[in-house]
Amino acid sequence: MKIIRGLYSLDTQPVALTIGNFDGVHLGHQALLYELRSAAQSRGLKTAVVIFEPHPREFFTPQQVPARLTSLREKLEFFATLNIDYVHVCRFNASFAQMSAANFMNVLFEKLSAKFMLIGDDFRFGSGRVGDFALIEKIGSTLGFEVQAVHTVMHDSVRISSTAVRGALAAGQLRTAQRYLGRHYSISGRVVQGDQLGRKLGFPTANIQLKHNPAPLSGIYVVEVHAEGFGVLQGVASLGIRPTVKVHDKPVLEVHLFEFSQQIYGKHLRVEFLQKLRDEEKYPDLETLTRHIALDVANAKKWFIEHE
Repeated sequence: MKIIRGLYSLDTQPVALTIGNFDGVHLGHQALLYELRSAAQSRGLKTAVVIFEPHPREFFTPQQVPARLTSLREKLEFFATLNIDYVHVCRFNASFAQMSAANFMNVLFEKLSAKFMLIGDDFRFGSGRVGDFALIEKIGSTLGFEVQAVHTVMHDSVRISSTAVRGALAAGQLRTAQRYLGRHYSISGRVVQGDQLGRKLGFPTANIQLKHNPAPLSGIYVVEVHAEGFGVLQGVASLGIRPTVKVHDKPVLEVHLFEFSQQIYGKHLRVEFLQKLRDEEKYPDLETLTRHIALDVANAKKWFIEHE
């Protein structure tokens, strides 16, 4: 898979492409990408995905942004597993926001050699969000590329969307989120230096660098950790503002790994959230906090035994 920063092509090979934010890469996104790959193969085309960074809503309303489900790196890793040929990462700025829908379509045709487009049935694009499927179809017939819409994927009468996944995670409904995603929800990041409080309390933690704020979930969780160079490890994680020792409002992801004492600073971890144990709580002192951490560890270990 080739990652291209911007709307240009590394060669002249025609492509079948799709456009979107793909936050979470949920089952609706996956259905679209599988259909794109099938359409490309039947037409002898390469596959291309156009995404935006930052998310347009982060550009237009930075104080009201939804929680990000996946970082750019996580999205790219998912695309690679789906055998996408090209991913175009477009910087969404003032200039890009002012581009008309017609100009955007012309760029896709001329710069990317688009011959086939597959989009969601609710996709909107261009300045003022005036571009829709009808406009793409009209421009496509003029420029000479084929356009198809992929319809919404439903689960138990609920439209699978990034918004639905966020809602399930915020409510602590991990199993529902798993059904929408087709996998356990996870957060990836590098282990960074923390304040060593967990070690002082007898429960050392790996502190995962979070790329975005706010986080889509909070609380104490049973987790499995895919650790670079160490395989799959079991543990318990805290994600939130640590109200007992709070120094700022930025969420922190801390993972206590069971029976593990290796040095992992700088390692990349993927933390899968399996079960919520409880919400964050503010305790009167560190002694009370330590007792509850011990109980969390015991409950997490019990959960793993019961789900072997």
